[in-house]
Amino acid sequence: MYSTSACVYPLTIMHDSEDPNKDTQWNDILRAKGILPPKEEAEVTEDDIVGLMEQTLQEKTQGKAMEDMSLEELDELEDDEDEQVLLKYRQQRIAEIKKLQRKERYGEVKEISAQDYVQEVNNAGEGVWVVLHLYKQGIPLCSLINQYLVQLAAKFPAAKFLKSISTTCIPNYPDKNLPTMFVYFEGDLKSQIVGPLEFGGMNLTLEELEWKLSEMGAVATTLGEKPEPKTRTTVSFAGGRDHGDDSDDDDY
Repeated sequence: MYSTSACVYPLTIMHDSEDPNKDTQWNDILRAKGILPPKEEAEVTEDDIVGLMEQTLQEKTQGKAMEDMSLEELDELEDDEDEQVLLKYRQQRIAEIKKLQRKERYGEVKEISAQDYVQEVNNAGEGVWVVLHLYKQGIPLCSLINQYLVQLAAKFPAAKFLKSISTTCIPNYPDKNLPTMFVYFEGDLKSQIVGPLEFGGMNLTLEELEWKLSEMGAVATTLGEKPEPKTRTTVSFAGGRDHGDDSDDDDY
């Protein structure tokens, strides 16, 4: 009698539990006693992981978008099991904030001296373009360029626009080289324009200067094509000599 029951008992159990993976209290008891094999774990797909992560983030952020969260709020979430994902979002947020701060920092032309050069130019920062104009009072083309730079600095706030009196920045810098413009990227000199002829004299337009800076990489121009140089006019006077905009005086 005893031996027969021992043989029938397991068979009866298996009959009542046709699905050993079914979630029932009885099956849990049988698994605990070793009568049923451990429950087969369902394969977790990538979509399942993404779904669980999104659900977790949704619960922890109470529906608040990650891009709208402050750095303090992201710091609090970093302590949880999904730290790596949150850290990635935080780094992206920091990059966005730095980008906005960089744009807000510039937008105007700043006057510097030789003492400011290292800080403002060499240590401008990662990803920063610097446009430095060397000028002198009393030179019309220098004054014209300074006017243009005010407009360009407002139009391209991500670039740092600087100006300095030539001999203040570089002692004994020759006036014949004015105006001079240096373009730097991350502290390294990338390009330069030296002397009135390189700028095109007093016929230089705002669009032409913007295009020149874009060719040097300092700004991303919004102009569709390279502007045509301003036409020089020549007027003939009695006495046989022609006077035009290409005279030496006009270059300054």
